[in-house]
Amino acid sequence: MSTLPRQGLDADSATRIAEDSARQFQRTFNDRLVAAYALGSLAHGGFAPAVSDIDLALILTGRHHEDDATIRRVTLELQERDSSHQRLSVFWSSLPALSTDHDDGRFPAVDRLDLKDSGKLLLGEDVRQAVQPPGADTLVTDSVRFALQVLAPDPVLAEFHHPERLASDIRRFTKAVLLPLRFLYTAATADCGSTDDAIRHHLAHPAPVAEDLVRAATRARHGQPDPAEHLTALLHADLVPLYLHYIDTTLLRLPPGTSDLSQGLIHWRTRLLDR
Repeated sequence: MSTLPRQGLDADSATRIAEDSARQFQRTFNDRLVAAYALGSLAHGGFAPAVSDIDLALILTGRHHEDDATIRRVTLELQERDSSHQRLSVFWSSLPALSTDHDDGRFPAVDRLDLKDSGKLLLGEDVRQAVQPPGADTLVTDSVRFALQVLAPDPVLAEFHHPERLASDIRRFTKAVLLPLRFLYTAATADCGSTDDAIRHHLAHPAPVAEDLVRAATRARHGQPDPAEHLTALLHADLVPLYLHYIDTTLLRLPPGTSDLSQGLIHWRTRLLDR
């Protein structure tokens, strides 16, 4: 068994997909769509053709009850066009919410910071000056909520303990390994940064946790994956220790009044160790 590269997608092609998708949402929402932006590596650089998502942000005039279902429906229609469109990830909120440092749709704090700092306008009116950037505590607590929701459920833990499937899917493999580094980087710097920034920050520490696994994920991110057999061995050895490092470090950074999050992290830690 070997790990096969996914279809490559250069940044220009990804930007065209983001622009085309933005126009589709403009046709859907008409004058309710204030602006659409490219976020992430399409906006601040470092797009990895083998694995990077196409991050699209939509800003609406206000929140309607049916907006969530509408955006999920249009996103799914776009993703079904081809494998490149499957990388589309859509963030959205209303301008009144973003101007008061929260979201009323799907717009996590780190992505709101990315919008404020680096958002690349695709269509509409540039309103980044009205966006209130999140503070350091919000960046930490919001990322923990995301991690507990996305990375701590039982099916994900089962894959962490039996990672053969992760090793054969480059995009899922790199996300599993590099997402905690992104969280740690943002918590330490109050900056969204890039995946490459997070990797450099982690590897700059003396005796970095899961160094071999992180370096393998970096190679995979840049289109040079190791054989799946080797990745599986690295995942068995280092993935759980990497997440224990993330949890232990994050527990020390949680602000007061977040006992629910600390309890969630501790429970996650216990389940990671229970094989």
